[in-house]
Amino acid sequence: MKKSPSPLAALCLFAAHAVLAANWPAWRGPLGTGVCDEKNLPVKWSATENVKWRVALPERGNSTPIVWNDRLLLTQPVGKQRTLMCFNRSDGKRLWQQGVTTQADDDPTHGTNPYCSSSPVTDGERVIVWFGSDGLHCYDFAGRKLWSRDLGVQRHIWGYGSSPVIWGDLCFLNFGPGARSFLIAVDKKTGKTVWQHDEETGYGKPPPSDVRGGKGGVATYVGSWTTPVIMKAEARDQLLMSWPRRLAAYDPKTGKELWTCAGLNPLVYSSPIYGGDIVVAMGGFSGSSPAVRAGGSGDITASRRLWHHPRTKQRIGSGVIHDGHIYIHNDPGVVECFELKTGGLVWEERLRGDGKTGQNWSSVMLAGGNCYTLTQGGDCFVFKASPKFELVAVNSLGERSNSSVVPSNGELFIRTHAALWCIGAKR
Repeated sequence: MKKSPSPLAALCLFAAHAVLAANWPAWRGPLGTGVCDEKNLPVKWSATENVKWRVALPERGNSTPIVWNDRLLLTQPVGKQRTLMCFNRSDGKRLWQQGVTTQADDDPTHGTNPYCSSSPVTDGERVIVWFGSDGLHCYDFAGRKLWSRDLGVQRHIWGYGSSPVIWGDLCFLNFGPGARSFLIAVDKKTGKTVWQHDEETGYGKPPPSDVRGGKGGVATYVGSWTTPVIMKAEARDQLLMSWPRRLAAYDPKTGKELWTCAGLNPLVYSSPIYGGDIVVAMGGFSGSSPAVRAGGSGDITASRRLWHHPRTKQRIGSGVIHDGHIYIHNDPGVVECFELKTGGLVWEERLRGDGKTGQNWSSVMLAGGNCYTLTQGGDCFVFKASPKFELVAVNSLGERSNSSVVPSNGELFIRTHAALWCIGAKR
């Protein structure tokens, strides 16, 4: 006879469900997978329909907001200020704004990537933000600064975008891309370094044969904007990181490299995704994509790599995995569905909306069997996570955006270049 769970186990399951449903504490959610277990999220809206509130923002921005209980938190450039803003989720009122004055206003970035493009992360007590060369900072929920770390200069011709990740007592950050690229773990309470892994990417050096050179033959088309992801495989926690040319896993407590798998190109925007023990990494710039069975040790390319796509569409946003299938919305505006185990293409569709561009930098959010993505033109597409393509709705806000859709307690939060939106029935 099947045993009923103990009261403690039942309580733990309920608490985990509540966190997944109510709070979205990091870019791509509590597990970094883009998956939400809510079933009652809106699927249809417009700039005037099912809008609970809209709050104007002072400048363009690419970061995605996070949600904890009744608070929304968002990174935002304001002139020479690099700021963290806190809003009341019920009405969008801004409660406080904290930040720093940049000392690096000459740092390069791409015209489509404004400063403060990294999303915040919270554990419910503290909020940690990264402002590139302007440091890693920690605040409490009243906006008081708890600590700051100067990690040095971050410089890449296209700027930065990786978001910090909290796991237990540690906060992880991919400090890159650029000439200095490293993965660092700091104590979330003090900001002190616990471990650091330095990665040689080849940025700024003469390009090898697989890298397109910039001016003077310098390898500028190199770097990783990946936000690391934690998964459990072979009964141990593993920190996944997509680097130029390879996917790697680390012991999150010590930083020791557990395994590595070749098959990525030198330019990576997206984060790894996983389903069961299978990890999929996706390169950018029409690069490559490998899938590997997580585990083992050392170079596992020959022993555990399942499949490899040598050339794909341009990918900036990250995908999701659902019921043995991968769903990804590519930069050219084409959505694809692949079999997870084989890498076989199931379907692909070009999505068109009312916006002037169908290009997509948004990462896919999955909830209630639906995938949500937001194009640069401000069109949010909702389509079924199914081996048969089915478009559920096209919802146009009429404002450009490079962020991703955030779910929480039956509502959706969307950041455009012009405003922060709350989508849901008006109360």
